[in-house]
Amino acid sequence: MPLDKATVARIATLARIRVPEGELEGLAAEMEKIIGWVEQLDEVNTDEVPPMASVVDVDLPWRADKVSDGDCRDKVLANAPDKAEGFFAVPKVIE
Repeated sequence: MPLDKATVARIATLARIRVPEGELEGLAAEMEKIIGWVEQLDEVNTDEVPPMASVVDVDLPWRADKVSDGDCRDKVLANAPDKAEGFFAVPKVIE
């Protein structure tokens, strides 16, 4: 898939990356190489390969799904500039 400077400039705009005009041509060539490599991967036969989430077969430990407050209220409130009765105190914003 050949990329021209206008396409690369559009991609850079969408990615919110500022690319100088002089670098668009070189960047287009690099992106064509990347796309070519991805197209090579598409040629690999993966019919016999089962889907996996990791290259290592590991079972993650399970924990009980229970709600807790974390038991660290005092540590969290230690960072508060103002606190009252175990809660963050903030200025009143309703008139």
